[in-house]
Amino acid sequence: MDIRYSTGPEDFKKYTTKDVRREFLIETLFKPDEVIATYSHVDRMVAVGCMPVSEAVPLDKGIDCWKNFGTHYFLERREIGIFNVGGDGTIVADGTTYKMGTKDCLYVTMGTREVVFASADPAHPAKYYMVSAPAHKPCQTKFISIQDANKRPCGTAELSNDRVINQFIHPDVVETCQLCMGMTALKPGSVWNSMPPHTHERRMEIYFYFEVPEDQAVFHIMGQETETRHIALHNEQAVISPSWSMHCGCGTHNYTFIWAMGGENKEFDDMDNIEIQNIK
Repeated sequence: MDIRYSTGPEDFKKYTTKDVRREFLIETLFKPDEVIATYSHVDRMVAVGCMPVSEAVPLDKGIDCWKNFGTHYFLERREIGIFNVGGDGTIVADGTTYKMGTKDCLYVTMGTREVVFASADPAHPAKYYMVSAPAHKPCQTKFISIQDANKRPCGTAELSNDRVINQFIHPDVVETCQLCMGMTALKPGSVWNSMPPHTHERRMEIYFYFEVPEDQAVFHIMGQETETRHIALHNEQAVISPSWSMHCGCGTHNYTFIWAMGGENKEFDDMDNIEIQNIK
């Protein structure tokens, strides 16, 4: 498991491109039949990728749960949100099987002992992207299809940010302890996300970018409003955003991203907006 420690805004001002990428970029999430996990000390969130090809893969494959979490199994004191961004597959959670189509989501509650991932077709494997947060009580495991997500149209074509926010793991859809997750899809011709930008001191966030064409990129902007930096991301890469950092991005092509938040509350609109003219 890759461990990332907390970084403060004052240190961030001195970071080179290499430093920023080392601290915040999750460059690889999917390898055949492996679990790739990155543990962030920012709100103790864990970003995970799993691409089962030739075998069914358990969530804790290759992970020493006692060393990393001080627990006997991965979700003993954690909850997790799982999105399938690949081909069709299945997830078995404590004996219950969930069929996962592309862009479907599964929330799995704290206390679930066994989670196993599989693909329906090894030639077109499922790709499970997930984020886990600490939890203090069990809720109810729930499947949410892309059709059942709350949809919030946002932005305009004139501002190049016409998009739809799909809320999956959200208080209006499923009860959780602290985890919130969703998927934002930009329409053709739109490239900006979360603009005007914002921070939320009470929560951190992780962005996972996908449906980025191979020869294109997304430039994710982070930092305080008067001290910004960017990270160039490509398809199926993620970036950790501390609570003190703004987070927005611009692509050379439209794209889709999954956002995950954890912290003091689950209020989606709890944010501190930044005026575009104040960004430096």
